Amino acid sequence: MSHTCSFVVGPISSLPHKIATTSPPHVSSPPLYSPTFPRISFFLYPPTTSPFPLPHPHGHSNSITSTSSASAFAFLHHPPAAKRLSSASMTRGPHGFLRASSCCSFRGDTGAQFETGSGADDEQDKGAADEEEEEEDDDDDLIVEEEEAGRDFGSSLLPERWDVLGLGQAMVDFSGIVDDEFLEKLGLEKGTRKVVNHEERGRVLRAMDGCSYKAAAGGSLSNSLVALARLGSRSIGGSPLNVAMAGSVGSDPLGSFYRSKLRRANLHFLSAPIKDGTTGTVIVLTTSDAQRTMLAYQGTSSTVNYDPCLVSTVCNTKILVVEGYLFELPDTIKTITKACEEARRSGAVVAVTASDVSCIERHYDDFWEIVGNYADIVFANSDEARAFCHFSSKESPISATRYLSHFVPLASVTDGPRGSYIGVKGEAVYIPPSPCVPVDTCGAGDAYASGVLYGILRGVSDLKGIGTLAARVAATVVGQQGTRLRIQDAVELAESFAFNLDSSTIRSDIGSDHISSF
Repeated sequence: MSHTCSFVVGPISSLPHKIATTSPPHVSSPPLYSPTFPRISFFLYPPTTSPFPLPHPHGHSNSITSTSSASAFAFLHHPPAAKRLSSASMTRGPHGFLRASSCCSFRGDTGAQFETGSGADDEQDKGAADEEEEEEDDDDDLIVEEEEAGRDFGSSLLPERWDVLGLGQAMVDFSGIVDDEFLEKLGLEKGTRKVVNHEERGRVLRAMDGCSYKAAAGGSLSNSLVALARLGSRSIGGSPLNVAMAGSVGSDPLGSFYRSKLRRANLHFLSAPIKDGTTGTVIVLTTSDAQRTMLAYQGTSSTVNYDPCLVSTVCNTKILVVEGYLFELPDTIKTITKACEEARRSGAVVAVTASDVSCIERHYDDFWEIVGNYADIVFANSDEARAFCHFSSKESPISATRYLSHFVPLASVTDGPRGSYIGVKGEAVYIPPSPCVPVDTCGAGDAYASGVLYGILRGVSDLKGIGTLAARVAATVVGQQGTRLRIQDAVELAESFAFNLDSSTIRSDIGSDHISSF
């Protein structure tokens, strides 16, 4: 079986998709999923009424035609022996190519030629692949076939009970480095997050042609859950943790890519793909001053149905985590309410992430409907906490933390390099920041949340100890490039936490009563 990779821009579910093999002429074509042959997939985008031919990579007479006249995307899929990855940096190459360590793609017009690279380029690609593998896919035993990874839902091999179930947006991130002029030309306000439609997304992606960018299974909640799964991957301080996520992805290649990447990180994605649906994407544009401008195309990712599979899973989980971005669509709010009601009936802990200030402001009443009636834990940064409380920017984070803790049993509020606070019953415990040399602050809050959840799942009732672990996890992520906690770092953090743990502060029961006892 082959390990596949797919980098696709734009919805392609209704577009022609033909497979051309990379075998030499006059050699019979290998099967679609072959253990020995790589293959090239061509995706044409967007559809028009003017077909044009694309040449076969080896000059075969059977050209590939399409209903598109704008651009084409080609992906080279490697078998496992190639040890390539499906998330890699892309750089500009000849003829408008975007080259990656795990796939080669082009965007072009009639006559463009596909190039797979050779010689020195292969060595460069191999180095990039090895570096990326260390970051994203440290353990070979976590690598699962794409087709297998897409079948987490309904599998008889899944555990009967989950430690954590996350309900959130499933988004594929396209991250690129740009300058201020790029943002100005597109009329984008630096440092903001904006929900865009299909046309706006296409306009930005076309403008990014020639930029170096990276695709990854993203999302704030998935960052937290991957870190948590890695912290709890071994029997350190307790049994290995079972962590899952439910959300919404389409039946498109981006959906397959997303599920595969999470499964490789030992995070089970339980929701079945939506037939003919489109997977959401987030374009993350970073400037030299480390400011991030985000453009979210939601696709079907904010529509999460409360189906029998989700009902059964919620009934059998210790902690339900709801991502704040899901509040964007009214239909999903109904699902959130039903899931929280079921979780409370089952005695599970309910946690809510604030996600974004503008999201809170747009859906303030809906947030408080859930937080006030169901939440045991709220995760927020200082700005989001103030937005929850309707406080001005002059109010201190500790004031917002104390205020929130009157309404939820535990309020976790981060304040960047200044530290963090954990609020309980109108009081706030200050957690100093863990020392580190900052490299990339993206994902720090997500990592912090994973540390809090890990401490709670290990039965710790010492708030200072939980907060200190969370701060160390966040500092580890801040000190590296990328948002995901690496496996080896996670194991070392878990071992250190277990070694320093005071057994007198541990409880074996995890539930709403545990949170209320802090």
